[in-house]
Amino acid sequence: MSAKDLTISEMKHMQEELQEAHKNEWSKASPNDAKNHILYMVEEIGECISIIKKKGIEQIMENPEIRARFLEEITDVQNYYIEVLNRLEITPEEFSSAYIEKHNINMTRNYKKDNDTKYNKRTF
Repeated sequence: MSAKDLTISEMKHMQEELQEAHKNEWSKASPNDAKNHILYMVEEIGECISIIKKKGIEQIMENPEIRARFLEEITDVQNYYIEVLNRLEITPEEFSSAYIEKHNINMTRNYKKDNDTKYNKRTF
């Protein structure tokens, strides 16, 4: 498989292929497993954070070995993310629609005002 700009559909298909390849050793994919996959994704994000803390952004940008290790971990994050979409039967079109809608909201959002309200308001 050559490097290219993958679509959500292609990534979902690749995860389905992986699940099929390991069907005898992994449990059958079910929506109830989505929670665990989100937790696994958070764990992989922690590994990304660890590389950033220990090596720094400059090393990720300039050192090919560190960059490759970071890419491996961020790919694990993406794999679990796509697996959550698969487990919850979220279609690429459904996700894309939600993404565009959220993007449009964010384009007009006042982040400073929202954060000032959220974090300066005493709720305790």
